[in-house]
Parts: sequence; C-alpha cells; structure tokens
Amino acid sequence: MANQSFDVIIIGSGPGGYVTAIRAAQLGMKVAIVEKDALGGVCLNWGCIPTKALLRSAEVYHNMQHAKAYGLTADAGYDLKAIVKRSRDIAKQLSSGVAYLMKKHKIDVIKGFAKLEKGKDAPKVIVGDDTLTAKHVILATGARARTISKAGLEPDGKFIWTAKEAMVPDTMPKNLLVIGSGAIGMEFASFFSAFGAQTTVVEMVDRILPAEDAEISALAQKAFEKRGVKFLTGAKVNSVKTGKSVTAEIEAGGKTQTLEFDRVILAIGIVGNVEDMGFETVGVKVERTHVTVDEYSRTGVPGLYAIGDLTGPPWLAHKASHEGVICIEKIAGQNPHPLDINRIPGCTYCHPQIASVGFTEAQAKEAGHDVKIGRFPFLGNGKAIALGEPEGLVKTIFDAKTGELLGAHMIGAEVTELIQGFAIAQTLETTEEQLMETVFPHPTLSEMMHESVLDAYDRVIHI
Repeated sequence: MANQSFDVIIIGSGPGGYVTAIRAAQLGMKVAIVEKDALGGVCLNWGCIPTKALLRSAEVYHNMQHAKAYGLTADAGYDLKAIVKRSRDIAKQLSSGVAYLMKKHKIDVIKGFAKLEKGKDAPKVIVGDDTLTAKHVILATGARARTISKAGLEPDGKFIWTAKEAMVPDTMPKNLLVIGSGAIGMEFASFFSAFGAQTTVVEMVDRILPAEDAEISALAQKAFEKRGVKFLTGAKVNSVKTGKSVTAEIEAGGKTQTLEFDRVILAIGIVGNVEDMGFETVGVKVERTHVTVDEYSRTGVPGLYAIGDLTGPPWLAHKASHEGVICIEKIAGQNPHPLDINRIPGCTYCHPQIASVGFTEAQAKEAGHDVKIGRFPFLGNGKAIALGEPEGLVKTIFDAKTGELLGAHMIGAEVTELIQGFAIAQTLETTEEQLMETVFPHPTLSEMMHESVLDAYDRVIHI
C-alpha cells in the first residue's frame, strides 16, 4: 500500500467505527478503516453480542427448570463447552457480516495497529510501513476492562477473570465472586448463578446498579437474592490470594471477613484505549484515559475527531454509532443535532432485565423539577402473568408543570425492548397527554407503559 490518501480514515471497527465508515461511504467519501483485531470491535466479538448469546442460554435453561409451571416436562441439563461455542459462533457470524458491509460500501479495510503523526489537513496515520493520509481522521479505538492494582487482583486468566475470560469459561465455578454491580457485573452474576454457581457480588457504594433509579435497584437486588445471589454493598475487597482456589478478604459494614471462591470476575468499569498511538505527539487532550471532545466529536486537533467509549460514558454501542453518524454528517457539511446523552437508553440483560432512559427520580428533583411519578407492576398485566413473568415494574417521571417525560425506568421481562417506546417519546417531546391518548395493543407488556403514565396522573385502570 505504501502511501495512500482518503477523505476519511477511521481507526477502530466497533459499532462506532464501522457505522461511521458506512455513513461516510453513503455520503460519497473515500473511506478507510483501520483495525488491529477482528472487525466489529469489542461489542461484536467480546461484549454486547456474545454475552447476550450466553444469557439467552441461561434464560432457556432457567425456563426448562420451571417447565412444570407451564404444564410441560423437560430434562434440564447443560453443556458449558457447547454454550460457549454457540456464543463464539454468533460473534464470528456477525464479524463476517461487518466484513461484507465494508466490501458492499467499497470501504478499504486495513489490518494493523495505527499510530498518529503530525500531518497537513489532519494527522497522518501510520500502519506498519504504510503512511495513510486523509482530510479527516476519526478515532474509534474503544476501551477495555479496568483492572485493580491491588495484591492478588491482577487478572491472570485462570482464577481472576475480566469480562473476556468470563465469556469463555473453562469451568462452571461452584463459588463465584463478582466485583462490581454495574451492567457487566450483574449480567455475569445472572449467567453464572443461573447454572448453579453460588454467586457473591461486592459493590463499593451503598446499592447495586448505582446508575439506575434507586427504586429499580432495590427491586433488582430483591429479585437476585430470591435466586440465591448474595450482595455485599458499601464493601471493598482488601486482598486476594490464589492457590487451589481464591481467598478474598472483604470489608463491609466495618467488619472484615475472609471468603473462599473458585473464580473472581472484575467488573469495575472500563478505561479508554489511548496508549502508544501518538496522541501526545499530535496534541490530543486525554483526561482519565478518555479523549476530550466537543458536541460534534472534535478533539481540538485540526482534522481529528473521537467517538464512542474512547470519549467517556455512557459506554454504550448505540451511543458510539450515533456519535459517529453525527460526526461524519457534520464533516460533510450537514447540520445534525448534537447528541443528548440524557436521552440514550441503557439496558442490562440480566434476569430480570433492566432498562432506563432520562433522569432518575433523584436526578429530576436535583435538577429542580417538581415531579409526578407513575408506577405499574407486572403483576397487574395479563400478558406478564400469561408469560409466567409477574415480577417487575414500569416507572415514569414527568415534570408536573409541563408534562414533559423526564425519565422512564423498568425492571422485568423484555423491558430492554420496551424502553425504546419512551426513548422515541422523549425525542418527539411527547407530553403526558399525548401518551395517555395513544392506543396500546392488548394483550401486551407495553400496556404497562400506558398504565404507568396514567398512574402519574391518578388515572390508572388496572391497580
């Protein structure tokens, strides 16, 4: 290849990078994407998709164990290697799909590790012995699991796992410690506990799922405890020793206890991939492992942009994709709306599922809103009862003066699919009156969304 020029070069092929590349090609640009590993990035290969495949196996296994409640009989057993293989096969299938999309849109895919050097219109991109130039360069290098620099807690791939090792377990632990109760931690707690692992979750703050509405967090903890998961909140792991098993010293409530586990999963957040790419050379501003950008993903370095997990929370694939589209459309001279991160839905695919968008109740009040709160339990919904999933809640938060939908929070079956209804409502700036006038189909889980709105205004029907 030697030297080659493009309109735009994108570094990283995750949901931010490859979606941006496709949109750039649609806009008539000559595009290159640089990837050091498999197309699709962490999300398709080691994140969003393979974990959902694992969790689906856990869900089916759980349902098989409760077949009698549905008038059925089933012999519930599992093959861990087959479960992992299915997950990996799905990841490979989708990575191949990205390769097809790159070919379809005539996007040059360049394999290798990219480094930046100062250039004319934008920084030069060096990949091995090749020098690539473009008018615009977009960083979409993503992030990786955060680790702890504490005695015994460095991941070793055997006893101490990051999310990557937890996705390809060589054994089903009898006793598992999960450090961190965010979305990643709770999804792994859900998966392993479903297959019988005695699971303990340690969380530094005073409640699990700290990014969620407090009421939803409490319901989630209750549901997990019912399934046998143990929680230590306001706690920290002081040290870990490995031998034939793992011995962890855990401090909680002013008391220290020593517990034994087969495996430990670190799920304490992520750090941006900013190392060894020449960011300092070209003047990229990095704060706490994340690149600083403006509302259109501009870094402040001429011709250089950054999107996705690299730029900070929320660390979500759909945020990265949307950021990339906004970024490239702005480059193309269009006038896209900047991304409002408060309107990005968040989903946790544990059992029960959790989903949210907008302000929590506490955040809405802190922002100065006088609020109206609506709630509707799954137990009052015919479809939920018919599914055998009567545990859950839909909660809506409105501004009492304007009727603006400030936030929506759910826990229960299929809420990760339902939440998009409220996301659309926020984008359209829908009021409570319009939501109440909307006809929801029966019998569906979505009826609970309607009832929750009605409840906020003392018009609820089925409770």
